[in-house]
Amino acid sequence: EVQVVESGGGSVQAGGSLRLSCTASPFSFDDSDMGWYRQAPGDQCELVSYISSRSTSYYADSVKGRFTISQDNAKNTVYLQMDSLKPEDTAVYHCAIKSALPPPWPERLQSRGGTCLTRHLESWGQGTLVTVVS
Repeated sequence: EVQVVESGGGSVQAGGSLRLSCTASPFSFDDSDMGWYRQAPGDQCELVSYISSRSTSYYADSVKGRFTISQDNAKNTVYLQMDSLKPEDTAVYHCAIKSALPPPWPERLQSRGGTCLTRHLESWGQGTLVTVVS
């Protein structure tokens, strides 16, 4: 079973920055992609960004130009640098792992009882809270 550990959340003022980290073990970028979903209170689970084994990346329109995803293959770690944070970025951010094979990453996940339904994903982290205050 893949263990996923996230860190880096916290509280920041609008316009500030945070960097999230996600380390997975065992993990190989040869076979899987790693990314981030977020869930605001009472909201759906939204795909924020992911990076593939070929270092191609995806960003949700809401974060393009502000967030940057990167990977350290030797450490099995992905980073999400979040700049120019806005109050609407407040959410629990979950690290996720998906096979590099199709189908593509779901842009939204259904939720039940406030929990994201992750059947399309291989692994899911417990989440780290990001709070942006105005």
